[in-house]
Amino acid sequence: MINIVLVEPEIPSNTGNVARTCAATRSRLHLVRPLGFDISDKAVKRAGLDYWPMVDLVVYDDLEAFFAKNPDGPYWLATTKGERTYTQAAFTDGCYLLFGKETAGLPQWLRERYPEQCLRLPMRPDARSLNLSNSVAVLCYEALRQIGFPDLK
Repeated sequence: MINIVLVEPEIPSNTGNVARTCAATRSRLHLVRPLGFDISDKAVKRAGLDYWPMVDLVVYDDLEAFFAKNPDGPYWLATTKGERTYTQAAFTDGCYLLFGKETAGLPQWLRERYPEQCLRLPMRPDARSLNLSNSVAVLCYEALRQIGFPDLK
């Protein structure tokens, strides 16, 4: 299983798209607060997220709580500041793919803590970044490809 970690996501539609990817790929979705939206049952039903019951979801109060509950990794950090491209990573079953909030990305201290695990998606230099949900899909499917698409057809 691949673990998708969204750190302080701000835009509900991005997280909804990521949740759909997680549901379709049997990946676990980890959300690290604060969230820029409501994920209560009422809000999810109002948004028409009929796939939400298929999402394996864990929510944390902050990054400290996330690392306390998931101390072993391996962690891979998606960032435009990464030296390595995502194709240079050797993903494993159970790995964690971390993505930062839409307006700021992952915190600098976290990138400095795991410099060898910082990955970027190649793109033209004058493009700021890809959409969060697109980035998640690219890395998630590459990780799944490397581990043989377990339990997927």
